[in-house]
Amino acid sequence: MNPIRVLVADDHSVVREGLRHVLAGVPELTVVGEAGTGPDAMALAATARPDVVLLDLTMPGAGGLEVLRHLRTTLPDIRVLILSVHDDPEYVLESVRAGAHGYLRKDSSPAEIRQAIRAVHAGDAYFSPPVARHLTTALRDGTPPAQPEADLGELTSREREVLVRVARGLTNRETAAELGISVRTVEAHRDSLMRKLRIHTVAGLTRFAISQGLLPASQ
Repeated sequence: MNPIRVLVADDHSVVREGLRHVLAGVPELTVVGEAGTGPDAMALAATARPDVVLLDLTMPGAGGLEVLRHLRTTLPDIRVLILSVHDDPEYVLESVRAGAHGYLRKDSSPAEIRQAIRAVHAGDAYFSPPVARHLTTALRDGTPPAQPEADLGELTSREREVLVRVARGLTNRETAAELGISVRTVEAHRDSLMRKLRIHTVAGLTRFAISQGLLPASQ
């Protein structure tokens, strides 16, 4: 039986190293590549053709949701398992809508990570218990409606630039470097645009940016 081929995509090298250690020595699992940016994850998936991608939502260059949509469009046979520090229902729902096959928190045990990889590879969905509870609650209660009063016209040109980079998954430091401003200034613009739009999660900002034509829904 061929081992399950896994691609690890996370912007922190220590996390990638930890995941490699978690999967090492397990005969039916093998890491075929590691990516630290969104574009690298998309390119490596195309060449390495993994069975499962372990994907962080916060990736520089292209956010995790953008990577996920790209993979589901261009490489539909690949199973995608989100591994994130975020377990807010909106993040989970956005990931499911984009085509994720499972969702784990980064504090999941090594045994659960291995179990989740096996499950999604077998064609099942896998959500860690805390994530599953959030998802069940969100589906039962209904997702909050989009706020029609959110208006792109309320933002300054600089706030729009920051919004696009937040939706792309860039960190405040990466945004500051691209725009040539300080991290503190980026934080101020980010707080301001969230307040003006009345949107307070990255998933919500990403959806808004796509709806306004500032970010493509898929690559």
